[in-house]
Amino acid sequence: MTDAIVLAIVAPFVLAALTLIAGLRFDESGWSVALLASVLEVGLTGYVLYVVTQNGRTPYVLAGFEPPSGIGLVADGFSAMVALLVAVVSLAVVIYARRAGPRGNTFYTVYLLLVGGLAGLAYTGDLFNMYVFLEIVGLTAYALVATGDSTRSVLAGLKYLIIGTLGASLFLLGVGYAYLATGTLNMVDLASRLGTEVAPYDSRLVLASFGLIVTGLTVKVALFPMHTWQPEAYAEAPDSVSMFISALVSTVSAYALARVLFTVFTLDFFTVVPIARELITYAAAVSIVAGSVLAVMQSDIKRMLAYSSVSQFGMIVAAFGLMNETAAIGGTIHLLGHAIIKGALFGATGIVVAVTGARTVDEYAGLSQRAPVTAGAFAVLALSMVGVPPAVGFVGKWYIAVGAVESGVWPVAAVIFVSTVLTLAYFARVIERMYFAPAIPEEDLETEQDSPTDTASTAVTDGGDTAETEPTRPVSPGMVLVVVAATVTAVALGFLGSEIEQLLDPLLAEVFRQ
Repeated sequence: MTDAIVLAIVAPFVLAALTLIAGLRFDESGWSVALLASVLEVGLTGYVLYVVTQNGRTPYVLAGFEPPSGIGLVADGFSAMVALLVAVVSLAVVIYARRAGPRGNTFYTVYLLLVGGLAGLAYTGDLFNMYVFLEIVGLTAYALVATGDSTRSVLAGLKYLIIGTLGASLFLLGVGYAYLATGTLNMVDLASRLGTEVAPYDSRLVLASFGLIVTGLTVKVALFPMHTWQPEAYAEAPDSVSMFISALVSTVSAYALARVLFTVFTLDFFTVVPIARELITYAAAVSIVAGSVLAVMQSDIKRMLAYSSVSQFGMIVAAFGLMNETAAIGGTIHLLGHAIIKGALFGATGIVVAVTGARTVDEYAGLSQRAPVTAGAFAVLALSMVGVPPAVGFVGKWYIAVGAVESGVWPVAAVIFVSTVLTLAYFARVIERMYFAPAIPEEDLETEQDSPTDTASTAVTDGGDTAETEPTRPVSPGMVLVVVAATVTAVALGFLGSEIEQLLDPLLAEVFRQ
């Protein structure tokens, strides 16, 4: 047991309160506290991962009350990787937001509450606590989406709130049915009681619990057709917020779904109720295709990326729903890789808007001359998302496709191929415009200035050829560095598949090799 597990959850909440209090006296102190909290979070979650690699599964008992009567936290290879991902991405977003905004202590207070909620989701070993952290994540994410300057941001946040609350309510109702069936909420204890005479897998209570919990989480993940909140939220939120929620919110919700499938219901449930696996995998397959088709139809870059997430999370849910060891490895790799890639892509779009005002595919024409570093990073990230080796996008998709074949679910493997072609289609047209189309004159671009115009002499313009008097919103070297670092990480993760598999091995052995 290590106190770092609980500190990784508590520290962001405590520092969020400190940020709010400090804001009463110092208006610009929020960023410094958020930076401190993010660095601390990286250190704590990194240490937890180290402990897990040395000692294996590491539980933490709150207040000395042993589960199942008490509430427990658990760190294993899966949860430790997700928690570290949350910490690293959070730090990157803080660095990015220093110049990109939003600013103000209120924003950073909500931001830190979201970080704490995400960490809690990663480590919780209790199903009701999972609901509590889901609500913290949801409420703070709704608020952050609404921090944009336009009324569209507020409407997007409201839509996210309504649909997200529906998903959380379904999840809570499913938790209630699980408690009625078993009398416990601890995940491990639930798994030991499900499938017994007390709560047979095919009983109405257990089936209702499974259906409601999975449906609630798929709303949070934004699986088609329950995805309608996601494009609005991603497109209308400020760039830093889009970067943050696209990388982490649905990602950790997908992790929660995997944790419920693997730890609570287990492979035995799917053996007794095989239609459950079919419903999950085929619903996810529909999301893979629908998201890709909708992405192809978009001209706005942020909306294209949002619909791309609908497709990619469909692939991740399908991987976990297959209840196959190889697919589970692929789903985890793709979960981590997609978070890095998609967050960086939204970060890159923010830089492009700041430097050039370009927001649509056509307006990206000639971007390689105006913002060469960002254009290059965008191209590499896009190709990684397509699945070009050796980047992480290829590794994750390969494992998932092989797992689908091993399970005899050939349609999922076929859908992955179709989705890859469609992903190539919508990213290839952007790359073509960036590198092979003549640039659109700056005066033809519709730019939205949030502050008085700055000149290029006081702003970083990504290394492109820009007249000294050209109006532009400032871009910091930190913003560009974050995107470039994420691009390098996306490629490097492609070489770490075996290490990720090794971290997952104890969980995989427990779930699939009994």
